[in-house]
Amino acid sequence: MTGHLTTKSDVYSFGVVLLEVLTGRRSVDKKRPPGEQNLVAWARPYLSDRRRLYQLVDPRLGLNYSVRGVQKVAQICHHCLNRDSKSRPMMDEVVKHLTPLQDLNDMAAASYRPRSSPRGKARR
Repeated sequence: MTGHLTTKSDVYSFGVVLLEVLTGRRSVDKKRPPGEQNLVAWARPYLSDRRRLYQLVDPRLGLNYSVRGVQKVAQICHHCLNRDSKSRPMMDEVVKHLTPLQDLNDMAAASYRPRSSPRGKARR
């Protein structure tokens, strides 16, 4: 972090906001346990692991979301939050990848796959 505001720092900030939407959490939450207070630091390992990715999803959504949509949003977050600012996408590229996700709304029920909840109980 250079402390300079650039278009790439805007992309990082957008990645944080997108992650807040995906998780239903705040970017900094002092009420959470120490390892979970910084949203980006907590979420980073989940964003790059498809098997653990769904632990990020806002639990208030239940199973009412598109699996493919979550995967794509997580991928976009992962790229936007890249530590190397030069490796972050341009905002027009982010928009290009987000735009088709609007059409996934109707696929939520079709993409449902039973899986175990974090507590080990099957979610239906």
